[in-house]
Amino acid sequence: MNWKVWAVLAAVVVISAVPLWLAAGAPFGGADDVAKQAIGTIKPGYQPWFSPLIEPASGEVASLLFALQAAVGAGVIGYWLGLSTARARQAKEHDAN
Repeated sequence: MNWKVWAVLAAVVVISAVPLWLAAGAPFGGADDVAKQAIGTIKPGYQPWFSPLIEPASGEVASLLFALQAAVGAGVIGYWLGLSTARARQAKEHDAN
């Protein structure tokens, strides 16, 4: 393998491992919980003006929906990137001929 591939793989490992190492005992919490706490301290009597249309049955279902959303988004971005690369390559080959 090329040294660039190894460098990217090493960077991925470092980026993934360093936060887990630095915050070894920290609880995993979402931004929603932090936002609720912040709003509760700023304005204790706040009433939400919107509620979700569909409430997931459990935390696992919510995690599944989040993962599916991320996978579909990554697929769309990957498709667009591949299509753009192929179009640029075809245009370059067409101009060379």
